[in-house]
Amino acid sequence: MHHPSTLRFWVLLLALLLSAAAQAQDSLLAELNAQAPDSTGHELVQATFKGTRIINGHSVETPGPGTLVFLISHRFGRLNSGPYNLFGLDQATIRLGLEYGLTDRLAVGVGRSSVEKAFDGFVQYRLLRQRRGGMPLSATLLASSAINTLRYSATADGFEHTFSRRLTYTWQALLARKMSPSLSVQLMPTVVHRNLVGEKAAPNDVYALGFAGRQKFTKRMAFTWEYYYRLPNSRTAGLRDALGAGIDIETGGHVFQLHVTNANSMISQQFISTTSGRFFKGDLYFGFNVARNFTLKSGL
Repeated sequence: MHHPSTLRFWVLLLALLLSAAAQAQDSLLAELNAQAPDSTGHELVQATFKGTRIINGHSVETPGPGTLVFLISHRFGRLNSGPYNLFGLDQATIRLGLEYGLTDRLAVGVGRSSVEKAFDGFVQYRLLRQRRGGMPLSATLLASSAINTLRYSATADGFEHTFSRRLTYTWQALLARKMSPSLSVQLMPTVVHRNLVGEKAAPNDVYALGFAGRQKFTKRMAFTWEYYYRLPNSRTAGLRDALGAGIDIETGGHVFQLHVTNANSMISQQFISTTSGRFFKGDLYFGFNVARNFTLKSGL
């Protein structure tokens, strides 16, 4: 649980970031929309999604080459936690991340989450790009790893929490298509591997199939959704599929993402395999993603 002064700090930080974003000369959307010349003669489809995240998971998009993105992902507590916790506003989890476009196809990123005090890193490669009259979809490959840095007592759970046992991995193929100027959809076959699980019945490997989409309903606003279905041999009693819905708001060349989800964590190793919230029973975490980009190199 966070002290009220901590909450005020994050609200102030968010306000400053949004103010800076409105005055930025190089916008994140401009970088995402920037496309290499198409040597095949087919025009590249731009901005399938308007950010590198949809809700919790990655989108098919990557930062522009030479662009560093500072990403804040924030989740308050459960909305059904009652008035004593101000319906979740007294509680919060957060992830701070950096993402960098090495080329127009290759990107890397790192982050730190308050959930499990986890550090994570990932690499993305844009394998295919949708083209009008040509390639029908975009495909981005993603590999990530995370480490749990929580302190454990020697007899906490009977396990020795060595470095290797703290590691988890995720591999994804992000397959997306912009169906129309207002509708985009994405499919995410996913494998999560955990070196250590706390129960004998829990699998080390979790196989999931993610579905996501974005539907614009005004010039600057869009409805988004995201769902990760765990395959039957990857299901554990008491855990549920991660589900989320939200609104993208384009402001000054940036996108401010508001959403509700039944997962309080923000990296795939956690929200795909350990979500316990019941979405339709009110176990909802209200949160947001906001990004600020910095152009470190131009003309790549």
